[in-house]
Amino acid sequence: MTAVLLSFATLFSTFAGGLFALKYNDRLHFILSFTAGVLIGVVSFDVLPEIFRLAHEQGIDPTGAMVALVTGFLFFHSLEKFLLVHHSHEDAYAPHHHPQIGMLSAFALTGHSFMDGIGIGLAFQVSPSVGIVVAIAVIAHDFCDGLNTVSLMLVHNNTTRRAITMLALDAVAPVLGAASTLAFQLPPSILTLFLGFFAGFLLYISASDILPEAHSQAPTATVIRLVGLTCLGAVFIFMVVRLAG
Repeated sequence: MTAVLLSFATLFSTFAGGLFALKYNDRLHFILSFTAGVLIGVVSFDVLPEIFRLAHEQGIDPTGAMVALVTGFLFFHSLEKFLLVHHSHEDAYAPHHHPQIGMLSAFALTGHSFMDGIGIGLAFQVSPSVGIVVAIAVIAHDFCDGLNTVSLMLVHNNTTRRAITMLALDAVAPVLGAASTLAFQLPPSILTLFLGFFAGFLLYISASDILPEAHSQAPTATVIRLVGLTCLGAVFIFMVVRLAG
């Protein structure tokens, strides 16, 4: 039950990040640059190390998780290219955005947030001390999850109302994830596959969606600042994970 109570802090953290993105919508490119670095940092310094740690402790071959990562990446790529984007007419008119892509990206982040909640719950199944450390790390980077969710919705021309709806869904996801672990214990072999699949989602969103948009039509001087913000986002998550560990 402690895990569920702590997961409520992620709800407020996520909302704070989303409201920040709504207020500073005119600086969306800067926000996107930073949050792309955050997502890359989450995958590199949080999700992947957790996969390899679980694999080492349980004697599991991590190859399956890496296959799941590639599957997640290619699955989202396929959805975007073959199901959502009417590419046969893409060259016939000016560049534009697809609200469906923003929705799917936001849903992917919501899935990641649900996984965060599961991570908190499973960590408390190991020990209270491990659970608290994991909860602190999740609370810290869920601010950026909320920011990412709103940014992706707005940059793909979704309405503010839709963005707030997806923000609310993303905010409650960790609470639901933590609550779900009260009813089951996930086998480590399945957990590594789950982590790998969503790592692939997050890598695709950051590398193929957020970064290109953040750097589109930006002057050279601004590009340098945007790259710096991306690096700063990755460093921020590295520090959060190190301090929480």
